[in-house]
Amino acid sequence: MVLTEKERILKVWRDADAVCFDVDSTVIQEEGLDHLAAYLGKGEAVAALTREAMGGGMTFRTSLQKRMEICEPSLSQVERFIEKSGFTLTDGVQDVIAALHERGTDVYLVSGGFSHLIEPIADTLGIPHENIFCNVMQFDSEGKYVGFDTDQPTSSAGGKPAVVKQLIQEHGYKNVVMIGDGATDLEASPPAHAFVGFGGNVIRQRVQAQAGLFLTKFDELLEHV
Repeated sequence: MVLTEKERILKVWRDADAVCFDVDSTVIQEEGLDHLAAYLGKGEAVAALTREAMGGGMTFRTSLQKRMEICEPSLSQVERFIEKSGFTLTDGVQDVIAALHERGTDVYLVSGGFSHLIEPIADTLGIPHENIFCNVMQFDSEGKYVGFDTDQPTSSAGGKPAVVKQLIQEHGYKNVVMIGDGATDLEASPPAHAFVGFGGNVIRQRVQAQAGLFLTKFDELLEHV
């Protein structure tokens, strides 16, 4: 029996030994860096760059550098932002991740965002910090922003495929699913064995057009766990 692409993806999902979630506009409703920029009063300039990057209009690293140059947050500003603003989980994602954990599937957060913003989200979802692959802000001894760690694979184009490939090599996973809303998530399959496009918070036209399975609600995946 020949499976349709949607049926193939759902089979990989049901058999998944690891699932990698994008964070911004997937696990959470916001774009993390846009949300931080808005808190700093620099929201629109950064949001415009985010839209261009997620649509595939510039390299990810160039976009990230430009956005962080606009924000230039101090460590204390980041900490206050996390304390006062925080993020909103996407409806249904917590249930999906809990169900994956219950059946023994490893869950990872693979994001072009930053560890300072993502670690509290991981804590809420019961995901260990060693299962987070993302960027790292760098601050000097006085807490002034001085850049980000360019050695992290997620700081440049091709970072998410590199992380998935590394996970497969290290753990021997046979069925890895990548879930996300953006172009960088789409590009992670292959090496991920299946990709699920998620448009519950924002729909990226390229992702919707190219994803073999495109969903707007996590409930649609929960019934297949």
